[in-house]
Amino acid sequence: MKLLDNKHKIYLLDDDSFDFPNLEQMGDDLVAIGGDFHPQRLVNAYYNGLFPWFIDDYGYINWYSPQKRMVLKPDEMKISKSLKKSILNKGFIVKSNTNFLEVIKNCSNVKRKHESDTWISDEFIYAYTQLYNLEVANSIEVYLNDKLVGGLYGLIIGDVFCGESMFSLVNDASKVAFYHLCLWAKENEIKLIDCQVYNSHLESLGAYEISREEYFKILKNN
Repeated sequence: MKLLDNKHKIYLLDDDSFDFPNLEQMGDDLVAIGGDFHPQRLVNAYYNGLFPWFIDDYGYINWYSPQKRMVLKPDEMKISKSLKKSILNKGFIVKSNTNFLEVIKNCSNVKRKHESDTWISDEFIYAYTQLYNLEVANSIEVYLNDKLVGGLYGLIIGDVFCGESMFSLVNDASKVAFYHLCLWAKENEIKLIDCQVYNSHLESLGAYEISREEYFKILKNN
């Protein structure tokens, strides 16, 4: 690794090594650039508390480790009355790992505030589909009238589920997927769901921020 910016501690990754900066070497949220989407590099990133966010205009992958990490314990999800009705009465059928590619493609189409384009490019879709084929990445799919209407995907890193993205084509579909993720996590002794960075939608479901140092302690005990 080569230190590119001493003030912000941003590193250029080696092409022939899958190493990442450790906690003591990190500064701002953006920690490193470069590298590729080799499956081992991706897995190493998550085990070291980083994730790829987007590919910049120069073709570099940007790797982040937020100073404030949004997380949720599976047994602490907040379920509103309206969501409970959707879970029980709306007719959703929930499956897992049966339609990963369509889930990530739908996530790539989600338009988010303050973003003119999606960060889930074709390179991301190919890379995470590879991880799915290696049984590292997972998806939860929500169907209504035999149509895929919501879902999410992420990676299992020890006893942490690292959530990547979710989508919803009808009201509450992504929340129902998240609810079933929490159920699945509790059944499989997953202690924490990593939601990466703050957003109000996740906060409404019970997610909260912890420090990067606290998140790394959780990973270390993983």
